[in-house]
Amino acid sequence: MEKYKVSVIVPVYNTKKYLAQCVDTLVHQTYENLEILLVDDGSTDGSGELCDGFARGDKRIRAVHKENGGLVSAWKRGVRESSGEYLCFVDSDDWADLCMIADMAKHLSGVSGEIIAGNYVIEREDGSSQYVWQALPAGEYDRAAIEREVIPNLLGREHRYVTVSRCMKLISRELIAENMKYSDEKVIMGEDMTVMLPGLIDCKRLVATDGAHYHYRYVTESMVHKYDRNLYDNIRLLREIFFRVVSDKFTGDELLERHRQVEQEYIFFLLLALKNEARGNPEGYRKNIFSICKSPEIQRLVRETQVQVEDKANKLLYLTLRHPGEITVRLLRLAMIVYYRRQRA
Repeated sequence: MEKYKVSVIVPVYNTKKYLAQCVDTLVHQTYENLEILLVDDGSTDGSGELCDGFARGDKRIRAVHKENGGLVSAWKRGVRESSGEYLCFVDSDDWADLCMIADMAKHLSGVSGEIIAGNYVIEREDGSSQYVWQALPAGEYDRAAIEREVIPNLLGREHRYVTVSRCMKLISRELIAENMKYSDEKVIMGEDMTVMLPGLIDCKRLVATDGAHYHYRYVTESMVHKYDRNLYDNIRLLREIFFRVVSDKFTGDELLERHRQVEQEYIFFLLLALKNEARGNPEGYRKNIFSICKSPEIQRLVRETQVQVEDKANKLLYLTLRHPGEITVRLLRLAMIVYYRRQRA
């Protein structure tokens, strides 16, 4: 069962508060054929020194130090330093059940290009938990099933059919190594999709498990107050990357269909851009929202691309995208204020 070596890659940046819990759940995994790479991305809070201490205490742990370059550069460095047949990514402020890797590893076949995909638990600061299950039914999917059931549902949906996080998975290293070229270090939001979208497209065997052993730490305050002034540019770059991925992977009518889905995906990301402005930019939200929604490119996109929107919050965002006016923009701002006040309560 443990004949396959798993490289666990943990990007670390200023998470000293949480790092010990994360590492403790990795060194005590019931699956022992591991190497654990703690990639310190130029931390300034003492996280790097902690990594060194953990490495001295367990021969399976290696601390890798680099200049700060962001999350993508950190996990890429981990991939280059790793030696396992399979890769497992864990973010340094999250943690895992001790059986997580063993539970996924029992589904490994050793064939090239496979992914074992689990589910996860959102852990909130108030102690509450929320289990998140991917819509893809649990089971084994060969290449024909992936082409039939998985690939057509990767893009353009309001809610993910398959979890596109690089975490909570065991991934054949070649799927990551051969697709890292799409991951731009300038991408801050949605960066996992730049490697997992092509990885899932190339996947030859996919197992969706019924386990939820990965614990994602949700920090409410950071979500409420963080405003990313570069988010719209980030989303435009994501769109370019998605177009490059599908153009490299598909041809003919299927390529045309994937192009259409990329545009649908772009619309859903634009809703995040509007939320970012309405929530976190009290001085400039109106100007920026109008700038996005009234651009000829976006107006053409909204006219020509249909999406299915069910979520109540997304309906208001989509209404604003389609009909940007004083009433819709101010109503959106008010809705965001009320919603995030409730989140903090």
